[in-house]
Amino acid sequence: MIQATINRSGNSREIVSFSLSGHADFAEHGQDLVCAGASAIVIGAINAVEAVADIKPVLEMSDDGGYVHFEFPAEYDHSAFQKAQLLLEGMIVSLETIERDYQDYLQLKQNTI
Repeated sequence: MIQATINRSGNSREIVSFSLSGHADFAEHGQDLVCAGASAIVIGAINAVEAVADIKPVLEMSDDGGYVHFEFPAEYDHSAFQKAQLLLEGMIVSLETIERDYQDYLQLKQNTI
């Protein structure tokens, strides 16, 4: 199962970091639509944050594709940060759509830190 965790700041509810870990195991490697969908959504969102918001996030990824961790750098432009928030909220909506239809293969939780 893919575990997706979104971490939000306490008062503002802004996304400060997120991580995905695990494999969906919906189908054989190379045939797993749940894993491919979640991966495309997350990597697309990370690429969009870099390209549209011009923020270079702090990233950690495993070689086997079973783990990704994203967090904002210590310094960033406030306007760019707001663009990034919108992009990441879109990512969450897309992940929730997968979770709704494939809850045995992807679980999303949101924490306030």
